[in-house]
Amino acid sequence: MKKAIIVGATSGIGKELARLLSKNGFLVGITGRRNALLVALKHEQPEIFFTKRFDVTDTKLSILKLNELVAELGGLDLLIISSGIGELNENLDFEIEERTIDTNVIGFTAIADWGFNYFRNQGFGHLAAISSIAGMRGMRQSPSYSSSKAFQINYLQALRQKVGNLQLPITITDIRPGFVNTDMAKGEGLFWVASVEKASGQILKAIIKKKRLQYVTKRWGLIAWMLRIIPNYLYHKM
Repeated sequence: MKKAIIVGATSGIGKELARLLSKNGFLVGITGRRNALLVALKHEQPEIFFTKRFDVTDTKLSILKLNELVAELGGLDLLIISSGIGELNENLDFEIEERTIDTNVIGFTAIADWGFNYFRNQGFGHLAAISSIAGMRGMRQSPSYSSSKAFQINYLQALRQKVGNLQLPITITDIRPGFVNTDMAKGEGLFWVASVEKASGQILKAIIKKKRLQYVTKRWGLIAWMLRIIPNYLYHKM
């Protein structure tokens, strides 16, 4: 059986991806901060799911637990980084900004580096991460969230360039969701809100096809195109 680890599998997309991977012949390592939710998910398929509790902001513990999880799984073929936080922060409360950066930048980087180095030493593998369409432009409502997601987008591209330089069969997949019906979807007047099931299904298909980039749902590719071309003088008035 193939082996996968999902970092951030206690709820939302990560939890649904764990279920989908289990149905597609994977042993799945699931991680998260909330132990009760991890245990509940493991009880669904005790022989398929392997759990480790940690917060990605504790980078040393994260790496320790990931190494333990790989040993228990007996290897690793696919790493999915699904952990992340985002809050509306119009008033620039620094505690919110700091918490977001610690999770989406520091924690993300530690996990991504660990996964990339593991696959480089192994000679193959697949690293997928849930970034966001919000990372394409700075957003006044949530500066640290949009900026941290821009960091992730560029970091994944840098890792993809490393793969090209190394000429190894390692896939780097950047998943950029729009609005998905999870706790991360905040604000009024949200549109094109996808169910967790629909979004996760499209993500799994992108992973299976080893895509480099996937907008979720697919029609958010149109919004991405608009964000790329809108002039700054117009964007700054929005």
